[in-house]
Amino acid sequence: MNLRPFFRNISLMVVLIPFFTYAQDTTQYVIQGRFNSPEQQNKPYVIMISADGFRYDLADKYNAVFLKRKRGEGVMAQSMQPSFPSMTFPNHYTLVTGLYPAHNGIVSNTFYSDHGKFRYTMSDRRAVTNPKWYGGIPLWVLAEKQQMLSACFYWVGSEAEIDSTFPTYYYHYNEAIPIERRLDIVRDWLQLPPERRPHMITFYLPEVDHMEHKYGVTNDSVEEAVQFVDHAVKRMNEITDSLGLPVNYIFVSDHGMMDIDTANPILVNRLVDTSKFVAGFNSTIIHLYAKNPKYIKKAYRELKQNANGYEVFLKKNTPKRWHYRTKDDYFDRLGDIMLVSDPGKVFAFSKGRVSAGNHGFDNAIPQMQATFYAWGPAFKNNLIIPRFTNVNVYPLIAQILGLQLMNTVDGKIDVLKNTLKDDK
Repeated sequence: MNLRPFFRNISLMVVLIPFFTYAQDTTQYVIQGRFNSPEQQNKPYVIMISADGFRYDLADKYNAVFLKRKRGEGVMAQSMQPSFPSMTFPNHYTLVTGLYPAHNGIVSNTFYSDHGKFRYTMSDRRAVTNPKWYGGIPLWVLAEKQQMLSACFYWVGSEAEIDSTFPTYYYHYNEAIPIERRLDIVRDWLQLPPERRPHMITFYLPEVDHMEHKYGVTNDSVEEAVQFVDHAVKRMNEITDSLGLPVNYIFVSDHGMMDIDTANPILVNRLVDTSKFVAGFNSTIIHLYAKNPKYIKKAYRELKQNANGYEVFLKKNTPKRWHYRTKDDYFDRLGDIMLVSDPGKVFAFSKGRVSAGNHGFDNAIPQMQATFYAWGPAFKNNLIIPRFTNVNVYPLIAQILGLQLMNTVDGKIDVLKNTLKDDK
């Protein structure tokens, strides 16, 4: 099936979101000398697909026929709540570690460690591939440590040698490999001999998020992107069905999306005194790291008094439900002061640099809610479950694959155990 007609603007992907253009390395990296143990060769398979920005209501809004059918045959959550902040990198890493962002170290898309000395941002390949930034035990590391092979067709953290371990098969993030080729590669992985076949696979689709940022949530291009995702997942499902393997699908997104007040951004040049603070800038949250602790109290008071379109928090007094305050800051990466924009408002350096759609807002608001669908031999049929938090996906996948958890995580198997046919 040729999927290109379902998304005519796929060639524009690299232009739309400049921070993804840094890596166009299309090489498949393979770690040699690894094999599934005989015990693991008989285990099921899990393919976790993330459609970035696929808000909980988009399948219905744009009639994603295949996804609607499969969620009906399997499990559908009314929505899945992202972790705070509702951004791409923190939530993708939360999904594969079962840890809230402040507990796994990826606290935002851009932030600092060592109190403003070292910067992590998703556009910096040296940072993205440096394992020092990543806490927890990602699913592919969990699998590999137990002699089960894994493959990542993109995922936050998969390009770093976390706990001295890469996935057996992985790619550096790029948008140069066409969807047809990506699907063929998944087929190739699953046709390998049993001892070399990955059982845990991640697969990432950026198209919906790209179009929402450019046009907002309601737009023909967003509809085309949703249809592209729907047909890509359908084609992958057809491939795995043809192979006769016990493949379980988990279709998720990292966050929702909402339309933005593009005419009235919050101009950051008027907010931050860079002689006193190092600023970790994101469009919906700014982390301020004081160069001297004596600056904090006065700056906090002034920012609080003049706040318009955003809230001001000390690290110790953010909402408890965010799991994003001093006691949660396991890696000391949260700012001393944090500016969090109100829903629909964004921080910017100029009025001309504001996207039509955005995310990163309070993770409780409806527009930030993400998607969770699951189907396959492990899952019950025609089950609708209430909203849950995304930290709980990790223990669910470990349970399906028969992997033993190797660390304490925030997610609990009891939250999603009832989705499984064998839920005892």
